[in-house]
Parts: sequence; C-alpha cells; structure tokens
Amino acid sequence: MGAKHIVISEQGHSIQGDLNISIFEGKPIFSEKEWNLLVEGLDRLGRLAKEKNMTLVYHHHMGTGVQTEEEINQLMKRTNPNVVSLLYDCGHLYFAGEDYLRVLQNYIDRIAHIHFKDVRNVVLKSVKEQKLSFLQGIKAGVFTVPGDGDIDFKPIIQLIAQSNYEG
Repeated sequence: MGAKHIVISEQGHSIQGDLNISIFEGKPIFSEKEWNLLVEGLDRLGRLAKEKNMTLVYHHHMGTGVQTEEEINQLMKRTNPNVVSLLYDCGHLYFAGEDYLRVLQNYIDRIAHIHFKDVRNVVLKSVKEQKLSFLQGIKAGVFTVPGDGDIDFKPIIQLIAQSNYEG
C-alpha cells in the first residue's frame, strides 16, 4: 500500500458523537490507570509500526481524553519518542482554547503529520454559550478552510518552514 503513517486517536471515552453532552463540559478525563494503558498500547503499536517502516502518529482531538495542551504534554512525556509521533491539529487546539503555537514549538521534532483547519470565532462563541455538543458545533460551521476563519496561519507556516518537518 505504501502508507508511511498510521494515525491513531483514543476514542473509547470520546463524546464527539453524543449530541447531549456539551463539548466544553463533558470531555473525558483519564485516570492514571487509563493513561498507563494508553501509553503502553501506543508504545506497543508504535514498535509494530516501526517494524513495518511506518510511523505511529497520535491525533489529539476535541471530545477525547487528549484534547488540551496539558494532556498532549502528558502524552508526549509518557510515550517513547522513537515510536510515537504527534499529529498537529491547529484547529482542534484553537477550538479547545489552547496555545496552538506553543504546542507546535514544543513538539515540532515529534510532529509527523499536520491537519490544517480554521475556526470561526463567532461560531465557537455560540458553541460555548449554548453549550453545544461537538457535532452540533461542526454542523453550525465551527471549522472551515484555512484563511476563512480566525486562526493566524502565518506563524504556523513560519515555524514549520524553519523546522526539519518533512510530512
């Protein structure tokens, strides 16, 4: 098949598909046991991927236990950097209210794949005020194509261009 990356995200506790849970009030928080299971599983999968000349890439995502900068930091600290990389998604970080540039700066050397999406602040504000679910926010148009929303992509592009990122 020729694939070089395997993108993975923990979805066991995800609230992405639940229309009755506010994305900003109901996200899962992993216990220490759950973190240990996740990290052990990712490291094991990462080793298997590496044996096949592939890279395991973790996608942080709204509505999951790895949504915030703190949770990304935890994941990166606890996983083996030789076998687990990060998918950088500025749209999900911005949606979550996190510092999307700092995450990029901190982990540019572990980023193996990038998702560019933009966020409309007017819709994001409505999602928060109305306590909408993730899917309701998506249907309302919180995400859009780069340049159509409120994320400043210039510093993102500059950081990537100055790095060794090869995709």
